[in-house]
Amino acid sequence: MRNNLNISIFGLGYVGLPLAIKLSKYFNVLGFDKNKQRIRELKNFFDKNNEINSNSLKKSKLKYSSKLEDIKNSNIFIVTVPTPVTKSNQPDLKPITNACRDIGKNLTKGSIIVFESTVYPGVTEEVCGPLIQKYSKLKPKKDFHLGYSPERMNPGDKKHSVDKITKVISGDTNKTISILKKIYGKVNSGKIFVAQNIKTAEAAKVIENTQRDINVAFINEITKLFKKININIYDVLKTAETKWNFLNFKPGFVGGHCIGVDPYYLSFLAKKKKIGSNLILSGRKINNDFPKFLAQYINNKIGKKKKILILGLTFKENVNDLRNTKVVDLIKSLKNKGHKVFVNDTQANINEVKKMNLNLISLSNKEKFDTLILAVAHDEYKKLNYSFFEKKLNKNAKIFDLKAIWTNKRFPKKVTYIIL
Repeated sequence: MRNNLNISIFGLGYVGLPLAIKLSKYFNVLGFDKNKQRIRELKNFFDKNNEINSNSLKKSKLKYSSKLEDIKNSNIFIVTVPTPVTKSNQPDLKPITNACRDIGKNLTKGSIIVFESTVYPGVTEEVCGPLIQKYSKLKPKKDFHLGYSPERMNPGDKKHSVDKITKVISGDTNKTISILKKIYGKVNSGKIFVAQNIKTAEAAKVIENTQRDINVAFINEITKLFKKININIYDVLKTAETKWNFLNFKPGFVGGHCIGVDPYYLSFLAKKKKIGSNLILSGRKINNDFPKFLAQYINNKIGKKKKILILGLTFKENVNDLRNTKVVDLIKSLKNKGHKVFVNDTQANINEVKKMNLNLISLSNKEKFDTLILAVAHDEYKKLNYSFFEKKLNKNAKIFDLKAIWTNKRFPKKVTYIIL
């Protein structure tokens, strides 16, 4: 099979690179990315996203390129480019439409183009298909074929890697589906679910993350309510989860490349079809406003002009991914209230942080603080002990443990420990 199929992975980010590495064990695979720096790093066995270690990169048969002419020999294209939103929260399809243009100009008859990027139902066949036809001068379903297989990558999650999860696939013909089954099935021991059609697969992907966003929004909203009546949300959740069908979501920030973005794709489609999307958009508003709520809550507890250390800046624990992190909103809100805010993150790339007009300080820094906020539950922070708190905190300091990871820790006298 290696000799029959020549695969190009279009986009080598958090989704594309792990998939490309796995596929290259069985097929001829070219990893394509327009970012020349990214290609140089990968050729030197360095993945800045920390998803693939250098040893795995060295052992891989994957080839790399940033030159479009190198994709001409491919007959399978898997598109894993990002699908962000604009400043006005409208779908930004430029990365995916640019990929369609580039592939179309280099397409040969009989090729299959598979999209993994999150979109609203209809994009693959109604947007991508016509664009590829325009640039290739080839006819869909005759000269080239389309498929959709939603990515389910969770940065930093080694338990649910691409070779261990069920892969949803869909295609425009039975033959397309059969080929995609063979390709993806090689990677995950045949754990394949064939969706009814391409639109169904697109819809399944976009509701997976929207559902999570709404569930977290509910918890964030009741967290605000319960703070008003002095009830600990984590005590409530611990009690409620004794019921067998309770969904135990936790309060917190909703950022990253998927959950805080995908609902806007669904609401865009709803508006286009003149269907209300009140629940979807209210969930987004609640989660977007949650950092401001926390800033106000903390401000009310600590008073004016305090020296604050925030632990964690990435959008989730144990990754270096800063995309759409809501900790930034917490920092801005606290600064606007007159506080002096310092930030540490054990995972984030210093240069990427600087692009956000922020600077990181070391945990070994000798500064002392009036307030400590645990924002992201990196493993390194779970190991902090009494000695650390004693060295870093002033007398009568307050600790805000937003992730409830220090409930069993011992703290210095006169230091107040607060969880949600």
